[in-house]
Amino acid sequence: MAVRRIGLVAAVAMVAFGIVACGAASGTTAVGGSGSGSRVIRVVAVENFWGSIAAQLGGPHAKVISIIDNPDADPHDYEATAADARAIAVADLVVSNGIGYDTWASKLLAANPAPRRIALTVGDVVGARPGANPHRWYNPDDVATVVDRLSAAYRTLDPADAAVFDRLKVAFETTALAGYRATIAEIRAKYAGTPVGASESIFAMVAPALGLDLITPPSFLTAISAGADPTAADKATVDAQITGKKIKVYVYNAQNATPDVQTQISQAKAAGIPVTAITETLVPATSTWQAWQTAQLQRLRDALAQAAGA
Repeated sequence: MAVRRIGLVAAVAMVAFGIVACGAASGTTAVGGSGSGSRVIRVVAVENFWGSIAAQLGGPHAKVISIIDNPDADPHDYEATAADARAIAVADLVVSNGIGYDTWASKLLAANPAPRRIALTVGDVVGARPGANPHRWYNPDDVATVVDRLSAAYRTLDPADAAVFDRLKVAFETTALAGYRATIAEIRAKYAGTPVGASESIFAMVAPALGLDLITPPSFLTAISAGADPTAADKATVDAQITGKKIKVYVYNAQNATPDVQTQISQAKAAGIPVTAITETLVPATSTWQAWQTAQLQRLRDALAQAAGA
């Protein structure tokens, strides 16, 4: 996926290098001062969707900072700052998405090596090759894999509290995700096979788990996600799917509503096709990953119900 970002300036890397040279990345900090038994792991999540999960799995033993956390911002356009470099330089654990989504983060990590720091790149964890769909936080199976690896990283960094991390993981998987999983199961049971359309590839990560038939051309989805112009043939195909009512629901990314997408939203509404929105980052920013995802799925469920009753 081509990503629209400006490369890091040398000054940012030098700021971070200076911090590491001064010994700032020296491991976890003790609660209550040096010598205290309980420890707090310093975590930097490049995106707040992974940061939310990391915070819940770490509990009181992790202090998580998310860099990209503005619901009004397009993560594709993010430019790293000196503050980002400082945060990554002193972190014990850095969680990035990878797969071309946040290349600036890998540059900061490479510019500021820290032997005891764990760098968890989601693309590597789930085995996604370069050019693959980067929106792995929308894929339930990939999220489960990341949960396993995050919990393992915490146990590695703080083995004394391994039992706590195990309990937090179980609670997250069984309690926190209960509503999310139930909504996925409900949509799959009621609407499997329903043809739907979408504005970009972010929705392609969850559609299979829902059993929905996403018929929008993959090349159109990828082009919109990458900030490129879709081909005339793809636009004609999508327009025909909407005006011909070949789809039952149209799903678009509210954080990347290009003129082409806005036109399709208008066409869908004119055709009486329910439209529902999703976002790339947490909305609201204070939400948890599962509350955000569940709310979006519930709106999709309602749109599917509306279409079925039409």
